[in-house]
Amino acid sequence: MSLQRILLVICIGVVLSACSDSRDQVVVVYTSQDQLYSSKVLAAFSRETGIKVLPLYDSESVKTAGLVNRLVAERQRPRCDVFWSNEELMVHRLAQKGIVREEDISTFGYRSRRLVVNTNLVTEAEFPTSLSELTSSEWRGRIAMAYPLYGTTITHLMSLRAAWGEEAWREWCQAMLANDTLVVDGNSAVVRLVGQGKVAVGFTDSDDIAVGIRNGLPLRQLEIGKGFPAIQNSAVVVPGGPNPENGRALVAFLQRPKTVNQLVSLGALEGADAHELARPMIVWSEVLLGFDDAYQWLESTFFRGGSSL
Repeated sequence: MSLQRILLVICIGVVLSACSDSRDQVVVVYTSQDQLYSSKVLAAFSRETGIKVLPLYDSESVKTAGLVNRLVAERQRPRCDVFWSNEELMVHRLAQKGIVREEDISTFGYRSRRLVVNTNLVTEAEFPTSLSELTSSEWRGRIAMAYPLYGTTITHLMSLRAAWGEEAWREWCQAMLANDTLVVDGNSAVVRLVGQGKVAVGFTDSDDIAVGIRNGLPLRQLEIGKGFPAIQNSAVVVPGGPNPENGRALVAFLQRPKTVNQLVSLGALEGADAHELARPMIVWSEVLLGFDDAYQWLESTFFRGGSSL
């Protein structure tokens, strides 16, 4: 072989090696954790490991659902390494569909579902003390909630279904709609409407209320029922993804106490360990039982069209 050909082979080898190294230093993550918070954590992971993160974020209106449907569509040729969700239901739904493995799911940190009230419109003596109370005429047209097909709102409603039973749950959902409950795009929209005084009460998340209070809105958060479970963040490596080792490194990074505490300090999480709370944990096998029929009923009842999980 001539010297020229030898040099050409060496050059090609160097280029291929560099391309391989470049691919090895990438991880693709789909995340429903708010970009404001998740981007800071992912940047910290890149600084520490040298691995470039390629993130795909969701939108407020459809939250986790869009990412879940994308993962289902890509199941034959996965493009994602890690799915990081700001709740748990949809990652367990992916496991139910065989897209990820149940035993690979990791959870960390927690938020709470809450009622938020406008303190200019509702006195402490008037604060609602139960969910059934909100179906009374006193609250007609004064309540807001996010569409219960996505994010923590579907986790909330499906958990209520498991706790109450199908019949009582459907009756309550129908009674809420009959009471002219305003159904809107996302939990932050609920907080905004309550803060502006357009409604008096809303169903939302603890982190969204914290943002509203920091912005000077006249808000107060209340417990939703007694002992309602906390909602944890979850993460899982997607089998067959392009960068499995980097995916496992990212999931391990997300679970680290330092990372979880960063998310708490940023306001993305309410606390670090849901097991320390005096609350039951969600039993996902019960929540997912009959999921398809329950989801279709929710979709037809709170119709906005065009979704499948």
